[in-house]
Amino acid sequence: MPTITDVPPAAVSSELKAFRQHLDTLLPQKKEGENLLIATWNLRAFASVTRAWTASEKDSPKRDLRAILSISEIVCRFDVIAIQEVKGDLRALRDLLRCLGDDWAFLMTDITLGGAGNAERMAFLFDTRRLKPSGLACELVVPLEWLGEVGPDALRQQFARTPYAVSFKIGASTFILVTLHVTYGEVSADRVPELKGIARWLSDWARQEDEWSHNLIALGDFNIDRRGDALWQAFTSSGLFTPDDLNKVPRTVFSDQGKPDKGQFYDQIAWFENAKGVPRLNLTYRAGGYVDFLPWVYTELDLTKSAKSYRISDHFPLWAEFLLA
Repeated sequence: MPTITDVPPAAVSSELKAFRQHLDTLLPQKKEGENLLIATWNLRAFASVTRAWTASEKDSPKRDLRAILSISEIVCRFDVIAIQEVKGDLRALRDLLRCLGDDWAFLMTDITLGGAGNAERMAFLFDTRRLKPSGLACELVVPLEWLGEVGPDALRQQFARTPYAVSFKIGASTFILVTLHVTYGEVSADRVPELKGIARWLSDWARQEDEWSHNLIALGDFNIDRRGDALWQAFTSSGLFTPDDLNKVPRTVFSDQGKPDKGQFYDQIAWFENAKGVPRLNLTYRAGGYVDFLPWVYTELDLTKSAKSYRISDHFPLWAEFLLA
């Protein structure tokens, strides 16, 4: 039975080499003292792994060693990446960290119990050669007073999956990343109270952090359907801003690439601006985008998008590059 540290078959190695070369041209390079590369990725039910290079039709789960290597090729391109849907079984995460090597570390929550929590964790994986945690790691809960407020969109309970915040330092810059996975609910209106509650919480915190020249960036799966809809309005209600280039890229393997903001506009990277439209950051946003892995994985197999989504993910990773002050 193969393990993730074994030499993969020639066909898998060749595929990974081609994917690596593609990523070299697609993504910005890490530049010491010059830039910061962050990303977010919902890795669909990231849990167990089939101990085979390519899972067969009979194997369960479908995620195999080949998938972990492909995921690693993407993750290693960033300084820090927020991961959603890490499950109780940590085999896939452990294998991913083995691929990344000893220079990589992680911080994560415990699983969220209860039906809405879906036994999920949230995690940050980061390159210790480039940055380090700067002291803060916490889960966000709302004040009890908020839960007693009256209104159709009032938050009635704590977040189903508690947002996770960690501070990092790169060079002279300190920044706080907050990752979350908004509950999907029975209907889209079920998500509005959480989105408004999160936006309000982050807005209050951003005003405090701004006084200390910290940078607060929210990233994760907000489960927003379309840009401009009620969910988007709830998300941006307290001043959260997303850059234009990220508004033009698809979020999932099933998105309409011609109209990426008109459906399944789930994942976001956002921060706050002041009344004059100036970002409340001492980092300078340079560019952002996504990674479409579909044409580069399992190239010799006739797999559907759905089949690949169970091996890699149904979400694309979303990334942003910032220039250091």
